[in-house]
Amino acid sequence: MNELLEHLDAQLASSRRLLGVVLAQGEAIRRQDVESVLARLRDIQAEIAERAKLERERDRLLANAAAALGLAPDAVDLETLLQSEPADVAAQARAKSAELRGLVAEIGRVHTQNRVLIRQELAFVEHLMRALAGMPQGGYTPNGVGTHAPSLAAVDARA
Repeated sequence: MNELLEHLDAQLASSRRLLGVVLAQGEAIRRQDVESVLARLRDIQAEIAERAKLERERDRLLANAAAALGLAPDAVDLETLLQSEPADVAAQARAKSAELRGLVAEIGRVHTQNRVLIRQELAFVEHLMRALAGMPQGGYTPNGVGTHAPSLAAVDARA
């Protein structure tokens, strides 16, 4: 059980780091600080690599517990592991597991927000690039006539 509690602590620490990084990335996106956004992306990649190690450790813990209980690994969950544990240890493990689920949900929420922010920024940059290039945005005028980007046939190939 100590190994499980230590593993939950490691998962919590990793999730807290990852949440901190995605929050910092969101701030960098809002400030339009490209270097910081890219640096936070590298931090996210590093933490994801750490989380992959933790998942392998989790799989090992489940396989060992399953073998000890005579069950298939996919039949073992936290409640199965806590059946024979003292109430205080079980409560501690449940609390850590609940906190971990909350952190993972919050990481997902913030990551989704960051993706939306990045898409908005890229759409704005695309709009600016079109405006600077003199290429109108495709669409319709108020009288219903379609507008389109200049045709390549109109470009002087000698230029």
